[in-house]
Amino acid sequence: MENAALKSADQGDALLTLADVRAAAARIAGHVVRTPTMHSKTLSAITGADIWLKFENQQFTAAYKERGALNALLQLNDEQRTRGVIAASAGNHAQGLSYHGTRLGVPVTIVMPRTTPTVKIMQTEAVGGKVVLEGETFDEAYAHARELEGTLGLTFVHPFDDPYVAAGQGTVALEMLEDAPEIETLVVPIGGGGLLSGMGTAARGIKPGIGLVGVQAQLFPSMYARLKHLDLPCGGDTLAEGIAVKEPGQFTSQVLARIVDDIVLVGEPALESAVALLLQIEKTVVEGAGAAGLAAVMTHRKRFAGRKVGVVLCGGNIDTRLLANVLLRDLARSGRLGRLRITLQDRPGALFKVVEEFNRHQVNILEVWHQRIFTSLPAKGLTAEIECEARDREQIDLLVAGLRAKGYSIEQVELG
Repeated sequence: MENAALKSADQGDALLTLADVRAAAARIAGHVVRTPTMHSKTLSAITGADIWLKFENQQFTAAYKERGALNALLQLNDEQRTRGVIAASAGNHAQGLSYHGTRLGVPVTIVMPRTTPTVKIMQTEAVGGKVVLEGETFDEAYAHARELEGTLGLTFVHPFDDPYVAAGQGTVALEMLEDAPEIETLVVPIGGGGLLSGMGTAARGIKPGIGLVGVQAQLFPSMYARLKHLDLPCGGDTLAEGIAVKEPGQFTSQVLARIVDDIVLVGEPALESAVALLLQIEKTVVEGAGAAGLAAVMTHRKRFAGRKVGVVLCGGNIDTRLLANVLLRDLARSGRLGRLRITLQDRPGALFKVVEEFNRHQVNILEVWHQRIFTSLPAKGLTAEIECEARDREQIDLLVAGLRAKGYSIEQVELG
């Protein structure tokens, strides 16, 4: 890791300063949750690093975005407050801005793509935001929000590329270092860069030698590519939709270029595993972006081994069906769940004999599918797919070995 001391801690000519973050902290104090920073013995043992977690998923809207949105709202003059604000967002910024705007009596309009899931529209409206659906993509929604900004005389509040928003997000670092001053490295998710811009500025102002590592999903390496001067594709279905940003901020890019030590990338399996691990170990629900920091520490173990690492759980807004899917996939990867594809002869008792083997190995059968027609087997053959549950991977491996010993042709269906 690059020596953090090589990055300038002099904030005299900085785009954002520790004083800006401290001023934001004074403004928003008492109006956002001062979330806990807690040491995790179990995750420390698993990762080999000394892990402190910042539970921003415990904010009222379940994400850190409230901090920056509120700080920006508190900068408005009387005329701007009366006219209202507008933003383009289908995520946590929409809810944070709507919640605090409504609380302050400031009308809030949020432009979302028509493809936005109904649950996100309802969540935003539930905290007082007026939702306008426009376009098929975020870029089209963003362009429409900018049009309405001018035609309706509203004030645009950017989700990340704004000094007031970044300063508000930086208050996360003030709290972390107050609660756990021994932290040596902060590992922070990056979408557009607002969170790490604010946190990094604050952290370097307080502790100049602290390490600052950003995390992006491999499918959306936009800030990674910009700061490393690479041309990389951005796109795809990532679990970390909260940091799935194709075009990082101009302001935030300049800030991060001055202060960040490195940006690392994490894959989808690591994000899924981190979400599942946080629920299992810490009993806390996080979204994909919220688990990105832990996913980075798990993926790049040697880099963080032995260091005192602060990880921000930046949000907890994940669809319950998606969460269930992630948990089941994690059980499959760990060997607790399996799916076996077995070739049988289509005759009485064939399946019964297979089931007897499952019983002998004490492996629980969850689902059974027969396929007689759409198969390359002869007409008297069939394929049975059996989804099963075991105590661990070894138990399923022993079952497979037992079935093969009895002459069965068997294939284990693996996750990608």
